[in-house]
Amino acid sequence: MTALPTRKLEAYRYADIDALASVWSALAPPERIDITAQQELQQIWMPNSEAVQVRRAEITIAEGGSARIFVLNTASEYGRIELGVTLADDADFTLFGANIGGGLANLEIVTTVRHLGERGRSRQTVRSVLGGKAVGTYLGKVEVARDAQKTDAGQSVKAMLLDRGATANCKPELEIFADDVQCAHGASVGELDADQLFYAMSRGLDPAGARALLLEGFIMGLWDDAPDGDAIRDASRAALRAIA
Repeated sequence: MTALPTRKLEAYRYADIDALASVWSALAPPERIDITAQQELQQIWMPNSEAVQVRRAEITIAEGGSARIFVLNTASEYGRIELGVTLADDADFTLFGANIGGGLANLEIVTTVRHLGERGRSRQTVRSVLGGKAVGTYLGKVEVARDAQKTDAGQSVKAMLLDRGATANCKPELEIFADDVQCAHGASVGELDADQLFYAMSRGLDPAGARALLLEGFIMGLWDDAPDGDAIRDASRAALRAIA
């Protein structure tokens, strides 16, 4: 078992090290997922009832393969989703992820996407809704190798803060060594729009119901293409209503 990481490591800069220590000795190595040429994979990662939850995976996508991962992170104390992805020629990777938490929750989605082959495509869309003194983090690094020409990579990160004590950390990062690529990222942190909230309440909703409705609009689009997505939609709705 490797040593417990510290916050000196960039990937653990905002982590709850004490909470991580409570499960570190029992953690299995990162799950290995190997996607063969032309194979398609779709997975939904749902939270469980544990206060501290860590899930890690290393995904390798061969030529022409694709992976689409839907992730909901709602641990009550500490939740960490950690993904490493390597793409060959014409491979495709898509991540839709949400951090939803209140109280003192610390929720993280940490990714490293490595484009090694030509014409690879990756998209990462992450949304966070945070109340109380919760902390939500996205650390996402996209590495484009020198031979990975015509790579197309994008990261979209948005966070909604419901209380003054909540914190969002967003760090999309690009490391590009190829010269013929399309790579972009964007990050924003905000709060519920007062005009939209007033409009919803003017249609008969109480303040909590209005807030919950607007928050659902912010999150639910992540799951539009999720296979058999009722469970993740219901869990997201319940998590939002718990902090709205």
